[in-house]
Amino acid sequence: MTRPVPGLTPVRTAIDGIDDGLVLLLAARARLAQLAGRLKLHAGARGRDPGRERQVRERAAALAVRVGVAPEVASGVVGLAIGEACRAQALASDLDQGPPAAAGRMMAATMDAQPESPLPAANPLLRLIPPPRRLAPLLRAVPPSLRRRVIERAMAQALAQPLAEGAIEFMDGRRLGIEVSDLGIGWVVELQGNRLVVVDAPAEATVRGTATDLLLLAGRREDADTLFFQRRLVLTGDTELGLTARNVLDRLPWEQVPLGLRIALNRGARLADAARAAYHARA
Repeated sequence: MTRPVPGLTPVRTAIDGIDDGLVLLLAARARLAQLAGRLKLHAGARGRDPGRERQVRERAAALAVRVGVAPEVASGVVGLAIGEACRAQALASDLDQGPPAAAGRMMAATMDAQPESPLPAANPLLRLIPPPRRLAPLLRAVPPSLRRRVIERAMAQALAQPLAEGAIEFMDGRRLGIEVSDLGIGWVVELQGNRLVVVDAPAEATVRGTATDLLLLAGRREDADTLFFQRRLVLTGDTELGLTARNVLDRLPWEQVPLGLRIALNRGARLADAARAAYHARA
């Protein structure tokens, strides 16, 4: 039996009151979001406003710094509220980004599109797909030079326009690491000239996550703030570099990514997410 701690009960009661207040505030925010949606519809304005969503996140992060709260926590909470607002307004998702009402999926839309149905986790064929960690030995057997070429080519295709426009100049001479925890692989990228290349050097900042969560992020089926807030992605090292990279990539228009790559990333993310759900349902 847990020993009573003097003075703990009133503190917990106060915390419960604050939690209740948060829920009530979220409910009030959702009602205001519904009103905003009706006003936009009446004015002929459709879809989401990425600029407004970015402004809300940045305002929350700035306030968090002033009151001693981690900015990524505040941004994550606001991101969840934005997702609820999108659900309340029944907003369509971006091209190839999946259903907007799914919990935690709040990537700002850059185009109007019809939501697509998620893959059913109950599909028996999905249960035949092994979890990524079982594929780790096979991937580690691939020569590092081949893995490097594949990564560099993918980055060149996905970021061709931002690289040409100089939007990633902040990475010049800086090293950002990406680690796929369940596959046991990773790489460090650096901007050299107008190319992102994989280098054999220590990373200044590292983003770590599972293969499925990183694919969900790349396919824009999950929001970075939500993944970090839920600790499904972890940032270590130079936090400023990591957050700058995340913010810049978040603001890149999804339509700038080649269509074929967008479709491949999104379909792969949907399949991986559904396979993970099916695997956990079976376990």
